[in-house]
Amino acid sequence: MTTSKRERERARRREEKWTERQAQARARKQRTWTVVGAVAALAVVGGVVVLALSANSDADAATAAKTFTLPPPSAAEDREWTGELRTSAGDIEFTLDGQAAPQTVASFVSLAQGGFFDGTDCHRLTTSGLYVLQCGDPTGTGTGGPGYTFGPVENAPEDGFFPAGTIGMARAQATDSHGSQFFLVYEDTTLPTDTGGYTVFGKITSGLDVVRAVADAGTADGAPDGSPATPVTIEGVETQ
Repeated sequence: MTTSKRERERARRREEKWTERQAQARARKQRTWTVVGAVAALAVVGGVVVLALSANSDADAATAAKTFTLPPPSAAEDREWTGELRTSAGDIEFTLDGQAAPQTVASFVSLAQGGFFDGTDCHRLTTSGLYVLQCGDPTGTGTGGPGYTFGPVENAPEDGFFPAGTIGMARAQATDSHGSQFFLVYEDTTLPTDTGGYTVFGKITSGLDVVRAVADAGTADGAPDGSPATPVTIEGVETQ
């Protein structure tokens, strides 16, 4: 097989995979996604970082749990992963640290490979006190998740400092309440450490300008915490 044929074959496989993921995303959007327990979004109240809590019914949780299950930490293969987040606002390349945050990376990679994030919106942008774009909620409300939660916090900075380009996990007050929601830090941010900190599991290697452009446009209502004025839909996530 010549090089050109190999390239065509790879392109064909990528197209098939993309079509399959789009179909899965459409099917998910026909259902009401909910979260087991609580998966919270970061918020700022009176200058203090707090977490909003939301819970859903066991029946809804059981429905979600049939689709995705938490993989073991060993699935992260104790290595660095590379990947690309394709969004309607532009592409973002990243690395994931499967050694420092094995359970988180295993979960993220599993969800990405299963098409969980495809067609979902980044539902939250914060522009004062902390500087993040939050994604990974299939409901777009800040309360959705994959049908499971996990913990504890992994690889949390001791000083709470998250430099621009950091990829972290959102959670509720409990340190075992991670789900699928993650945040992209677009400017240096410091988060509290007295409640257990927040998992760092990756970093942006290219495309930080994409996130900053979204942040520059602000939120839809002009508030420092809300949905981004520039809609950001995840079209696909590749990991390898």
